[in-house]
Amino acid sequence: MEHRITKYPLEQGALEIEYIEEFFGEYKRRKTSSEIVGRLQNRDHLILMAMAPLPDDPGTVVPVSYKVAHEIRAEENIPKLARLRDYVNFNDRRILYTWVGGTRRDWRGQGHFRALTEQQEQWAIDNGFDEILVKTKNRFYEMRGTLDHLRFNVVKYEPHTDNQESKVYLSKKLGQEVLDAHRSMRKVVTVGE
Repeated sequence: MEHRITKYPLEQGALEIEYIEEFFGEYKRRKTSSEIVGRLQNRDHLILMAMAPLPDDPGTVVPVSYKVAHEIRAEENIPKLARLRDYVNFNDRRILYTWVGGTRRDWRGQGHFRALTEQQEQWAIDNGFDEILVKTKNRFYEMRGTLDHLRFNVVKYEPHTDNQESKVYLSKKLGQEVLDAHRSMRKVVTVGE
């Protein structure tokens, strides 16, 4: 199966993400386009969306999965990112943080998220990143399982009084061996080119 991936510029991608999050039930609070733009502007970032035809109308293609990632630095002023300084080596290294993403329930298990992750890894290596970092919550068992299959390693665990809400940070070091392990077929279209 070939996965259709669209790469978006900042403003249009932010609007698309604001729209697609309406179809995801996991998030208590959805990101607004202005919040996305505010977070991503003035730093390297990537907005990807996997597209797939509707089962009952193959001529209609809809967004089914997405990933938003951005560079983080040792001197971060965003408190949620600054607390990673002691867990990630920033010395002469570029770190890409997968900020938000997911797959619509009715399209899970079809490889869309894997294809997005592999495309993100390709982009990260091409742009000089050394590592990808991602955060999830303990209650997202499917996501934790997917990240395990994609060879992400736990680097930090933040306990919460409700263990389901505990945060798990995982990372993956990048190199040619990561690209050699890719197995999804992807066709990438960049919006605006």
